[in-house]
Amino acid sequence: MMDEISRILTLVEEGKIDKDKASELINILQVKDQPEFVAAKKEVPYGNKMLKIRVTSDVGDNVNVNLPINLVKAVLKVGTNIAEKIPEAEKYVKDINVDLLIEAIENELVGQIIDITSANGDKVFVVIE
Repeated sequence: MMDEISRILTLVEEGKIDKDKASELINILQVKDQPEFVAAKKEVPYGNKMLKIRVTSDVGDNVNVNLPINLVKAVLKVGTNIAEKIPEAEKYVKDINVDLLIEAIENELVGQIIDITSANGDKVFVVIE
């Protein structure tokens, strides 16, 4: 912040801005340096992120699911494999490595974690954002 203040003072000395404008700019810099401003700029806590699953079938069966990461973590930890028990969903989830999902969540990974394209053109995409 001291570098920015020095630049502002140099601008005053050069007559490019007046002392009122300099005071305003310095105040803005001080507000940005406050803890509340810094906290507002922080990234979303990992527990508030979403697991997004996108399935696109070559016959037009498309699925878009957004799940809170904390819910996913809880369901995976108790070993529930609901989708495998639903005949229509089984063909889409059979290639998903649940252990990989659990590991990604435990390591707080963000971004694409699964990208599958089957031989018949069906696509499964899983991302944590």
